[in-house]
Amino acid sequence: MMKEYWQDPLKTSETIRNGWLHTGDLARMDDEGYFYLVDRAKDMYISGGENVYPAEVEKVLREHPGVEDVAIVGIPDDQWGEAGHAFVIRKKGFELQAEDLIEFCKGKIARYKWPKQISFVNSFPRTSLGKVRKAFLTGGTEPVETELNPALKRAC
Repeated sequence: MMKEYWQDPLKTSETIRNGWLHTGDLARMDDEGYFYLVDRAKDMYISGGENVYPAEVEKVLREHPGVEDVAIVGIPDDQWGEAGHAFVIRKKGFELQAEDLIEFCKGKIARYKWPKQISFVNSFPRTSLGKVRKAFLTGGTEPVETELNPALKRAC
């Protein structure tokens, strides 16, 4: 295990507490005692009083034949406290609309987990390891096309 963050005592104190390394990972254990990574604690958001784990919603949306990739972040929402904003890369040749993705979610995940806003983008900002830099999605990129459907917000 690491001893500390290089020249960052604040981050060290947030991560290592009472000798334990707090990774920020969320996991579940099955009946046989196996652990499964669910998501990162910092990615979870609360919508209408319910915890939403973006990885679960992303997994469902990636099953849509028109979705190349997707990343979901929690955004402030007047009605729900926070809501999901899905950034979607379409597969080439697909004319995918926000309503198509919401319809696809029906019966697969609970209604409160459906994204309330969907932006179609050409690419994601990524780390050197290829992971999506979600913090930059809401503050540093311009979506190619954004669909915010007030009817979807009310229905969800």
